[in-house]
Amino acid sequence: MTETIVVLDAISETVAKRLRALLPEGFSLTHGTALGDDHLAEIVAGADYAISGQVPVSGTVLRAGKRLKLLHKWGVGVDNLDLGTARELGIKVARTTGSNAVAVAEFTIGLMLCALRHIPHGHFGLQQGRWQSWRGRSPFLLSGKTVGLVGFGAIGKAVARLLSGFGCTILYNKPHRLTGGEEKALGARYARLPDLLARSDVVSLHCPLTPATNGLINRAALASMKPTAVLVNVARGGVVAEQDLARALRDGVIHAAAVDVYEIEPLPADSPLLHIDNLTLTPHLGAMAADTFAPTVGRMFENIARVSRGEAIPALDVVVD
Repeated sequence: MTETIVVLDAISETVAKRLRALLPEGFSLTHGTALGDDHLAEIVAGADYAISGQVPVSGTVLRAGKRLKLLHKWGVGVDNLDLGTARELGIKVARTTGSNAVAVAEFTIGLMLCALRHIPHGHFGLQQGRWQSWRGRSPFLLSGKTVGLVGFGAIGKAVARLLSGFGCTILYNKPHRLTGGEEKALGARYARLPDLLARSDVVSLHCPLTPATNGLINRAALASMKPTAVLVNVARGGVVAEQDLARALRDGVIHAAAVDVYEIEPLPADSPLLHIDNLTLTPHLGAMAADTFAPTVGRMFENIARVSRGEAIPALDVVVD
């Protein structure tokens, strides 16, 4: 009997074709074509397994999935999935832990360079017929700077490894400090958050969105940073208070910022983050790399196949069992 996997995101037929080429035997795949719970509830109703890339999955959607055995995150962050309802309904939840670490880490370095050197400003100036250097704010090197990493899981550690080639001093903050041997291997030093913010030339966010990190980077946190500092957010939008960041950038509280994730996605047309010349914005692209597509999808499909066979999902990927 064929089992059905539904991708809740509104993906293109090109992406759907690539996914179907990797399907294990005995599975079929459908996908979303629109946003909103009504559509998601409709398409999940007949599915045995569901996949969410960036689309939020509410309790309403999960309750519509009467046959649903597993909700799988295509990536890592599960803050936009209703885990409580999944537990209540006995629906397993899994993710591909660490699968996007290198992709996001490389993207992070790119955003650091964009913000420090004002690369987007030069690009759009030329697009609009202006040949000009950056006036008013000096460009800075990444080499030799102090970089503070807030969150130090697979992505944060990958960023630290890449930064070793820039000769940076690397500070990190996470709830549980690493052992001395791990710190030495990664060339990183633990710092309390206030100390990290005050000392860093670049502050890069890699923490999950939790009640403890919601609004973590607010007006007070931004005011504690160096006026020459750069903020990079590739974690989750809610970690940064967007109104506070917009004000800090316009008032010169910090030098520049680069943001890939937002409180509301897609980014609304009236977002306070738009039209700020020392802010680089990208539409949640950090994890996207063609090189990681097949390995990540293959791992995700294998987890689904394990559930189908009555086998356990590897502990690393389990969110709700």
